[in-house]
Amino acid sequence: MANIPGAEIPSTKLSDGTKIPLIGYGTGTAWYKRSDDGSTDRALVDSIKTALKLGYFHLDAAEVYNTEKEVGIAIKESKVSREKLFVTTKVITNIKDIEKAIETSLEKLQLDYVDSYLIHSPFFASSDADLQSAWAAMEAVKDSGKARSIGVSNYLQKHLEATLATARTPPTINQIEYHPYLQHGDLVPYMKSKNIVVSAYAPLTPITKAKPGPCDTLLEALANKYFVGEGEIALRWCMDQGIVAITTSGKEQRLSDMLRATTFKMTPKEVRDVSDAGLLKHFRGFWQAKFDEGDRS
Repeated sequence: MANIPGAEIPSTKLSDGTKIPLIGYGTGTAWYKRSDDGSTDRALVDSIKTALKLGYFHLDAAEVYNTEKEVGIAIKESKVSREKLFVTTKVITNIKDIEKAIETSLEKLQLDYVDSYLIHSPFFASSDADLQSAWAAMEAVKDSGKARSIGVSNYLQKHLEATLATARTPPTINQIEYHPYLQHGDLVPYMKSKNIVVSAYAPLTPITKAKPGPCDTLLEALANKYFVGEGEIALRWCMDQGIVAITTSGKEQRLSDMLRATTFKMTPKEVRDVSDAGLLKHFRGFWQAKFDEGDRS
């Protein structure tokens, strides 16, 4: 495994003052379970424990992944202090009863609170009023102390504008599919103007799903320059923009290697070069049914 003495994942600060590590360990995608049949995925439990051992203290879950139980078991078995952890979970299945949904999630996670609680997508809503009503329920969760910070996921600018129009507490974060081949046009600058942190899921897409592509040669050259893998360049490209990257692996070697993303910084020009190359191709890995084929929003 990579020998990275003292490697520590850096953090950024959300608008409410909460610190969030810039790399999170995800429990969706490869770990996703189609139903909550009561079984326990020991491979996931063990992988989360490995991630915690290596220093991945930011754990990303969701009720729809059906993996909150495994996150809770791994946290308990790892004996990592609660203060070290940053736990995110999300609501969508039970969006009509957010108060009950957070209670169910906390029970599965075996926690008294989560660090970040997100509405998983805006597509449940048929009107701005639906978005605003759900957000008011999220604010009540924060007021109750069951979530330190609240935010959203997969929101476009129109969804954020509707939410902000009536919000007492604005969303601190929006977790979106984000990588060089899906930069979302004006969405990220808009979010930054509203002090909403960007969190990226599927940040390794140019390497894992979208080859060949215009970023291939550049990512390879940067990986050679910094003596890391292309995946670490993709993670660093996010980090150097202040974007939180959510990734995962079931392999300890890979988890260890990904920590090399903490050992260097790309130059501003290199970040721009990857962004510019990425604009030459469009690839969306999730929610394709909600967007026209060429829609880059």
